[in-house]
Amino acid sequence: MATVLVTGGTGVLGQHIVTRLRVRGHDVRVLSRRAGAGTHVGDLTTGAGVRAAAAGVDLIVHAASDFRQFGKPDPMQTRNLLAELGDVSHLLYVSIVGIDRIPFRYYQRKLACEDIIAGSLLPHTILRATQFHDLIAALLHHVRRLPVAPLPGDFRFQTVAAEDVAVRVADLIEGRPLWRREDFGGPEVLTLAEMAEVWRARHGGPRRALPLRLPGAIARGFRAGYNTCPDHTDGTQTWAQYVATDPATAYPLR
Repeated sequence: MATVLVTGGTGVLGQHIVTRLRVRGHDVRVLSRRAGAGTHVGDLTTGAGVRAAAAGVDLIVHAASDFRQFGKPDPMQTRNLLAELGDVSHLLYVSIVGIDRIPFRYYQRKLACEDIIAGSLLPHTILRATQFHDLIAALLHHVRRLPVAPLPGDFRFQTVAAEDVAVRVADLIEGRPLWRREDFGGPEVLTLAEMAEVWRARHGGPRRALPLRLPGAIARGFRAGYNTCPDHTDGTQTWAQYVATDPATAYPLR
């Protein structure tokens, strides 16, 4: 049993990571800005409370992220976390497939976090995963009542269950630092148009999708599937299986 600090432990992925580590017998600390949401109150944007939360921990899973356009930059949070750490034997950072090939601002911030961690000399593992099912579900839930939904149907995704990623995270954090681990993706690559058809069959909307051809390098990257890793189909739950569970679409689109 190890003492593990999880940042972002109240998020879509973080909740699964916390559950999985506790099932395996670890003493898990959850860092949150909100009192009562986790086990320890701390703010990565300022560093307040982080040192106390990290005191005596053996392992750290850094899953905190702020993808809002005007949110607190992830690199600042990562620097503040590293500045408050003591002697930890392994830090695992959860990143995203394709962030070095798609010039999306949020992806650029995630890539900067990888560089900060790699340059820290702290024993670490960086795991890049593809987008979660929840993200596409939230998008389609948002437009499902529209008679015509403009969607970039030619975008390609290899969505994965957050639970599947959490299992891999737990496996990796229990092992030795691997610096950069192979990408982790869902079991299939689908276009957004194909995913929307599966969603429509279950939820009845959107009734019709209007193909939206977006310009620019970001759109070209998603059309080319730079955010996928077809050689690494490690996740087990397909998009259709996820949709069949009638999920709560609480993934924040902000």
